Amino acid sequence: MEIAKQLAVFLDNRPGALARVCEAFSEAGINIHALSTSDTVDHSVVRMVVDNTQSAIWLLEENGAMVVEDEVLLIDNTNKPGELAKLARALGKAGINIEYLYCATAPKSRKGLLVLRVDDAAKALEALKSV
Repeated sequence: MEIAKQLAVFLDNRPGALARVCEAFSEAGINIHALSTSDTVDHSVVRMVVDNTQSAIWLLEENGAMVVEDEVLLIDNTNKPGELAKLARALGKAGINIEYLYCATAPKSRKGLLVLRVDDAAKALEALKSV
């Protein structure tokens, strides 16, 4: 469990926009650890955690993208029923709001990666140490 930087990138909502970002990252040797997209009528918000945040920001801004950097929690979580409930309960008891989260795991995988945006990352990290 750790605090990490997440990038929110605003892209045109059209075919190929995400491919261009991923290809540029690939060419620069930047690995994407987590990614989530949400769309509106004319643009998409792509949230991602990468292995080289500063290089990714520079690359995106050089190509005209608007980028916002936030703190998130990255949690390697066991892939079984009730694990997310335990985390959410601990955060709720500590008075920490989950603003959003995204996660993924393969069905037969034992672990998954959970990305949480909370209102106080340091306090959340402390609250989750006992879970």
